[in-house]
Amino acid sequence: MSNTNDASESKDSQKSHKTQESRTENEESENGERAATRRMSPVEVLREARAQLAELAGVTAESVTSFERTDDGWSLEVEVLELERVPDTMSLMASYLVEIDPEGLLTGYRRLRRYERGRADAKSR
Repeated sequence: MSNTNDASESKDSQKSHKTQESRTENEESENGERAATRRMSPVEVLREARAQLAELAGVTAESVTSFERTDDGWSLEVEVLELERVPDTMSLMASYLVEIDPEGLLTGYRRLRRYERGRADAKSR
């Protein structure tokens, strides 16, 4: 008689275990899908780009002049103060191209140009 009870308990235990496995797989699938489809907002991308550029290059971003989504994440052009001078109009500024992956990690940056703060871009004809 105890064998019958043991068999019944074993079946119940197996059902319970399968239900728990199924829930875990569903949760992981839902979490995985959420993580994969979760996109950073433009504000989050800007914050991450400025913070990571400052930490890596040692420059402070003053403004973002270009911002676009790419196949590989995001591409931004960031204006930074490279060398402070007096008067302020003689300070050296630089424009950096910053690449961010879809998860918000900086994948690369490079300086595009350097100029004095008080100088305007030359007109292209």
